[in-house]
Amino acid sequence: MSTIEQQETETEEQAENQTVESPGERRRAEKREREAERQAQREAEEASLDDEETILLKVFRYDPEVEGKQEPRFDDFQVPFHKGMTVLDALIYARDKYDSSLTFRHSCRQAVCGSDALFVNGRQRLGCKTQMADLESPVRIEPLPHQEVVKDLVVDMEHFYDQMHAVEPYFDADELPEDGLEEQRQTRENREKVKMSTRCIWCGACMSSCNIAAGDNEYLGPAAINKAYRFAMDEREGAERKQERLRIIEQEHGVWRCQTQFSCTEVCPKDIPLTEHIQELKREAVKNNLKFW
Repeated sequence: MSTIEQQETETEEQAENQTVESPGERRRAEKREREAERQAQREAEEASLDDEETILLKVFRYDPEVEGKQEPRFDDFQVPFHKGMTVLDALIYARDKYDSSLTFRHSCRQAVCGSDALFVNGRQRLGCKTQMADLESPVRIEPLPHQEVVKDLVVDMEHFYDQMHAVEPYFDADELPEDGLEEQRQTRENREKVKMSTRCIWCGACMSSCNIAAGDNEYLGPAAINKAYRFAMDEREGAERKQERLRIIEQEHGVWRCQTQFSCTEVCPKDIPLTEHIQELKREAVKNNLKFW
């Protein structure tokens, strides 16, 4: 058989094979090709790690529901470092690439939800706000201290929320505008006075850093007292309601338990002057109890 005839025969056989190939076989072949491409990409990424700058994470692990993980420990994760990388970015990489069971909270990643408060290198911080470039390696990541650990980096926030609600954080004005569509006006000066207190994102970092809260489970804590300040100092608050609020915060486990250590102010991710607000409420409580007769 000549070379030309042989080529024609091979072409006819290829055409016959293509003709008899079913749609299912084509899909399986395409799937195999995609898997091969992904595998090649993964191998390329792993090879590139040798040339990239990396940083070591030491992450607290604990799972009371899984045998073998009930004893707290630290796991190491080597993650690639890039400019602008946050602690949350590093944790997400470790979870997605190494261990899908790694558990932590996060939401919008814009430092306003408060759900990813962590204990990083010995300090309460927001994971989505803390730059890896600002931390010394290895980066040690733990759950918030003084709170019960549910799993890994997740803590039980129920007690914290109970304390926040204990100060009754809502308005109760003496009078409302006659027109239901009219707003309750506030002076610019008064708005400036309470503005910082409104920035609280309920992250619990201040409560975790407070030594008094660690030893006194009934202490309202800096976040709750700040929330009380936000309403008590608002000029739109009703006079009778303000008196009731002051009575709540001047109780035994209220503002007088604060020892002015400033730890809450130092760790607040929104830079709220928590200690100053607590001291101002102390002064308000004293004035409220003064009798001139």
